[in-house]
Amino acid sequence: MTNARILIVEDEAITVSALKRELASLGYQVAATASTTDEALNAVELHKPDLVLMDITLAGSLNGIVGAVVIRGNYHVPVVFLTAHADDQTMERAVAAGAFGYVLKPFSGAGVKAAIETALHKHQTEIENRRAPDRAA
Repeated sequence: MTNARILIVEDEAITVSALKRELASLGYQVAATASTTDEALNAVELHKPDLVLMDITLAGSLNGIVGAVVIRGNYHVPVVFLTAHADDQTMERAVAAGAFGYVLKPFSGAGVKAAIETALHKHQTEIENRRAPDRAA
């Protein structure tokens, strides 16, 4: 889904800059950026992105996993985590939060694209399944 609007939630300026360049080269639009979960929630409300690419460890009182739960619950926007943490506990928390994908830092363009496209496809399938008439009746 080229031209998808993506919200980047990352508190490291160098990573944000690299992600912006990579996403543009892959044909995506950066809807906005945020460096805290609170900023991310405001940005989702204001910019209505198609997907959120979110770091798990963020400055502020709320981490990215908490933010993802709120974003999924209130806005129904898919979240792909971007993190340097690959330990089992962090991955389990990400899965429990309803993550649509998980990209490890340092990221590659191919890895980011695969995670985004998979998440967007999964999200679209969920929407279509909710709209489908109940076939059990």
